[in-house]
Amino acid sequence: MTINQKKNTILFLTGQVLSLFGSMVVQYAILWHITLKTQSGSMMTVFTVAGFLPMFLISPFGGVWADRFNRKHLINAADGSIALVSLLAAVLLVFGIDSAVILLLCSAVRSFGQGVQMPAVGAFVPQIVPAEHLTRINGIQSSIQSFVALSAPVVSGALMSVAPLQTLFFLDVLTAAIGISILFFFVKTPAVLKSDRKKPEYFRDLKNGIRYIREHGYIVLLLTLSAIFMFFASPAMLLTPLQVARNFGDDAWRLAAIEVTFSVGMMAGGVLIGVWGGFKNRVITLSLSCALFGIETIGLGVAPDFLIYCVVMAVMGISMPMYNTPVMVLLQTTVDPDFMGRVLSVIMMLNSVMIPVGMLIFGPLSDRISIDVILIGTGIIMALLCIPYAASKSLRNAGRSIPG
Repeated sequence: MTINQKKNTILFLTGQVLSLFGSMVVQYAILWHITLKTQSGSMMTVFTVAGFLPMFLISPFGGVWADRFNRKHLINAADGSIALVSLLAAVLLVFGIDSAVILLLCSAVRSFGQGVQMPAVGAFVPQIVPAEHLTRINGIQSSIQSFVALSAPVVSGALMSVAPLQTLFFLDVLTAAIGISILFFFVKTPAVLKSDRKKPEYFRDLKNGIRYIREHGYIVLLLTLSAIFMFFASPAMLLTPLQVARNFGDDAWRLAAIEVTFSVGMMAGGVLIGVWGGFKNRVITLSLSCALFGIETIGLGVAPDFLIYCVVMAVMGISMPMYNTPVMVLLQTTVDPDFMGRVLSVIMMLNSVMIPVGMLIFGPLSDRISIDVILIGTGIIMALLCIPYAASKSLRNAGRSIPG
């Protein structure tokens, strides 16, 4: 990488991490505030829907915008919209207007903003990072995000104990302002060459994006297998706190421990994939990580004590960046830049909807059968998914085409 490329990458990641940190601090604060104030499972269900449904609905549109507009400005516009809502919420809280409806609307707007921002960020990274360095940069980014995921709840809890809720919203506005300023003033990006064509109508753009995906069999297979993986990974991602409470005790420190160990594992996994880069054919790395994640999920179902359970959780955290990074790099280095945002938005949309869809089945099922049995069964299925990944000639060819 040239000096300018390194500078752009460092500045971009710094700004995005600051913005992400502020957003996550507030997101935890909203969640805990509603929980403590309402003590209502129904309200938490509504909060969950508000947190993922808008992202699912807007992400295809966000993908089209990422391919049609300046991605740098699009990222800042989404970030700025979220910050503006945080500012309005903070002002209302200052004047004593503390309504769960306002906080839920904040979560919904944040979800909309993320649905626009994430495809734009994914499509923007290849503009400033050479293809042969994408795996390393994505791995480093994953590790940094894991550190943010580890520190944000700690900071949020500490601030909530000494400061009113509006202070956290003002913190989000500040971090967003810094991130927007860095990207706008200091990150210099080369122009994206667009194909010579008249600007089509919006829905024609979306239709063309779907057609592009259908015409590339390896993308269809990758999206399908990723959706299946996320569906069966939902119990490991969302039912483990309930499993811990049932099997080992409902102490709060146990629930905190599994969050911390998983986040530490993800940090280590991000560093590992960033330094190592994975196998020469990224699909082999993807297949191996899929098998490992499945085996580790089985391990959660058979762990005899809490210490071993935490060790398995940490190892599972290591496997996650080894799965996510090759998927992202494979798409970033093989998809036509004109369609990058739309393709990334589709995989984000599938991932955001498959986990709650999975929970609609596995959640109620967990009240009828042991979560241990559910994890063992879903773990076996995820481990077996490595076979179609590795056996697909089109995926292997796509994996080989990646430079580096």
